[in-house]
This record gives sequence, C-alpha cells and structure tokens, in this order.
Amino acid sequence: MRETDKSADTKHKYDDILDCPHHVSSVHPSMPLIDRAAQFAPFSALTGYEEVVKEEARLTEQRVELDEEELERLDQSLQYLKKRLQDERETNPDVKITYFCADQKKEGGQYRTVQGKVRRIRQYEKAVELEDRTAIPIKDIVQISRL
Repeated sequence: MRETDKSADTKHKYDDILDCPHHVSSVHPSMPLIDRAAQFAPFSALTGYEEVVKEEARLTEQRVELDEEELERLDQSLQYLKKRLQDERETNPDVKITYFCADQKKEGGQYRTVQGKVRRIRQYEKAVELEDRTAIPIKDIVQISRL
C-alpha cells in the first residue's frame, strides 16, 4: 500500500467524528490557557547547551604588549605615586588606572578602568591598592592618569 493510500484510508476512518461538537466536562473545570501553553513549552534536551553557546559567543580582547616608551611612562607614574605616598604632607593621590583583567574561562580578557585614591603600593605583591581595597597587579596596568 502506498503512502497516499494510507492517508486516504485514515481520512475516511474518522469521518464519523469529524463534525461532532467538542466535549466540555461538567465535572472538571477547564485548564487556564497559560497552563495549557506550559504543557507544550519546549524542553531542553541538551542541558547546558545554551550556556555553552552564550559563553562561546562572548567576546574577549587580547592583551596588548606595551612598547619601551609606554613602559617608561608607566614606571614614571608609579615612581610619582610612591613619592606622593611617602610624603606625609600630601593627600593620597587620585588616579584613573586602566588595566587588563584576564578571563577565567577562555583566552584573552578585557580592559577595565577604575578611578580612586591610591592607598599604598604593595611592594611584595607588586600591586597598587586603592582606598576601596581594590588591588591591581602592576604587570596588568597599561595606563595611570592623575586626576
């Protein structure tokens, strides 16, 4: 039997009930449309797939290596900050620091800029600490601007 013959047989098989009115129960209340729609909502056969796709689509930046001139300028800014912090008459310097923050999940990262007063320069950890206790590794800093 061919496929078209099967569908023709199926049509004729249900001809007697096609024009019957829809049954409405007198005992059970009808289900709200929102609940009926939830029955047919798609389910995730691949658990976690959407998160993986979002993570893959998330963009990261590559770290830029500073040239000698930029490194020298950065070193001068750090020396200036050290001098200001050692001078007890001076207030803590207000700065804007741009630094590279490596991504924990994939290669690359992003550049962030923070603004605040420098609390101290941690020699041992090689980091600049702001008054809000944010510690920025010196090796990740690309620019320091005085405000």
